Amino acid sequence: MPHTYFNSLDPACKTPFGAIPAGQEVTFRLTVPEELGYVDPHLVLTKDREDPVHYRMNFDGQTPKVNHFTFTIAPTTSGLYFYYFDLYTDFRKIYRGAGGEGVLSWTGGDCWQLTVYEPEFATPDWFRSGTMYQIFPDRFCEGVPNKPMPFADRIYRADKTGEPYFWSNEQDDGYLNMDYYGGDFAGIRQKLPYLRDLGVTCIYLNPIFEAHANHRYNTANYLKADPLLGTNEDFAALCAAAAKEGIRIILDGVFSHTGSDSLYFNREGRYGPGGAYRDRHSAYRSWYDFDSGYPSGYRCWWGFDTLPEVREDSPSYEDFVCGEGGVIDTWLNLGASGFRLDVADELPDSFIEKIRQAVKAHGADKLLIGEVWEDATTKEAYGRRRTYLRGRGLDAVMNYPFRNAVLGYLSGESVASVCEQIMTICEHYPPPALNCLMNFLSTHDTERALTVIAGEPANGRDRYWQSGRRVPPGRVDEGLRKMLLGYAMIYTLPGVPCIYYGDEIGMQGYRDPFNRAFFDWNSTEERLRGPLRNLARLRRTCDAFDGGRMEIVRAEGDVLHYRRVGKNQTAEIIFNRGPHLLAETAFGKSTEVNPGGFTVLVEDNAPEHVGYYSIY
Repeated sequence: MPHTYFNSLDPACKTPFGAIPAGQEVTFRLTVPEELGYVDPHLVLTKDREDPVHYRMNFDGQTPKVNHFTFTIAPTTSGLYFYYFDLYTDFRKIYRGAGGEGVLSWTGGDCWQLTVYEPEFATPDWFRSGTMYQIFPDRFCEGVPNKPMPFADRIYRADKTGEPYFWSNEQDDGYLNMDYYGGDFAGIRQKLPYLRDLGVTCIYLNPIFEAHANHRYNTANYLKADPLLGTNEDFAALCAAAAKEGIRIILDGVFSHTGSDSLYFNREGRYGPGGAYRDRHSAYRSWYDFDSGYPSGYRCWWGFDTLPEVREDSPSYEDFVCGEGGVIDTWLNLGASGFRLDVADELPDSFIEKIRQAVKAHGADKLLIGEVWEDATTKEAYGRRRTYLRGRGLDAVMNYPFRNAVLGYLSGESVASVCEQIMTICEHYPPPALNCLMNFLSTHDTERALTVIAGEPANGRDRYWQSGRRVPPGRVDEGLRKMLLGYAMIYTLPGVPCIYYGDEIGMQGYRDPFNRAFFDWNSTEERLRGPLRNLARLRRTCDAFDGGRMEIVRAEGDVLHYRRVGKNQTAEIIFNRGPHLLAETAFGKSTEVNPGGFTVLVEDNAPEHVGYYSIY
């Protein structure tokens, strides 16, 4: 066996595990075999974009043929720190290898990361042990059927089983994003008992503000609900009814751009003679960047001329979003419990911090999540390291890295690689954020989970190829079984599980708009709903899932076995994508795990208590 110099995941080498608040001590313990000869180890610690500092480690005694060294430090300011160990002889250094393991090298290597966050960073307690449910509002449930369209250019889809329109004509976007199935606040309200029974405690709604596309990411009026959904008062009534079911609602905040067809820009003239595009003296003119150097004469989001970008540093815009009576104020006063920020990477950190202040002014229990697709601690955008996950910005982020890891496990990726992806996030993220991560298998921006798991890869094929394509009947059963395995991971890893509406009945679909079909309320598919209810109940009743420590027990072959350790209970979660398995647990018991199955075992931490089993 190779010698273990240091492993950042092992509390015998680094205490505490993972990120720390500024001012807290962290201790590093290094072991060096005598066969390396004389060494004088230094911890080399570098704050992001600053010069490295060398700290001589203290000799801490010997065990047979091994020398031990330690060093304790308490970083005083938040930020990202990177470290390795220099033995100070023969240019030998110890860098980070796979699984956090130290690797001896003469030629360089990767550093470990230490995230230091603001000491006062705290996130809402209510969110941690709950379950989210994401709703694309137009496609969930129509509570008031056959409503007249509030605008003449909308196309009503009376047949809810029809595929979303996806084609465009040569002049404009044609029918793409202009067909509406009529989902509304009343429909969501009708289905609150269904969601409560599924274990849902938080609904995340894609945009609800007035807008002139069915996705509503091209905001037309931030202060008014889209009339097809209902009124602002209807939204307040929905929040009040949800609260009675123990469910909170968070909204999608799209603050990097508006629609060109909006009250503020008004290129299309729908809102009369005013607006920044038509009136140089408009109160909204300072929100946008007009310049003849842009193809459309103004800066657009990713080049789409229907989505003019806003200048988030405009004092007028900042006040409109964050000020008294502004967007945040209005919707939280109506009953919302927080926001998910669209394209958070494209919002300045200073703007996100102002949004946080506006959200938290309504109570520390209000939630702020951001859309980030990578490791949010190391994310760079526009030449700057983002700081939004250190305590002054976001509470948490959408956890695409976990989605990638889970789907990787289901598709046969190396279990060691899967663990590396999971534990890197656990190690890098501040615990307040880690415990509130939004974990999912599908979203409105991805293919449906069942399609990914059991369907043919799209590999960039166009919408005409994606249209009407279904998972072959012979693969559906296997796909649902794997999908349950994936959701069991999402429910038991650190963070908060989120179901994308319809995943629980095995809805299918490739990318936008096929992943946004209307919910099939006639479905009798129950193979996922029952287990998902049980998993939600498990999360509510076992404190190991309320911020409990994450430990990898076994990761080899087809087996992924990890442990969550809470204050009062410990849960062991064992996944087996291979043949029949007999697994040993920390409880001194053996348990069987069926081929392609998983097992969850829970035991009280007090040794005199008899544990119980929860097997799925």
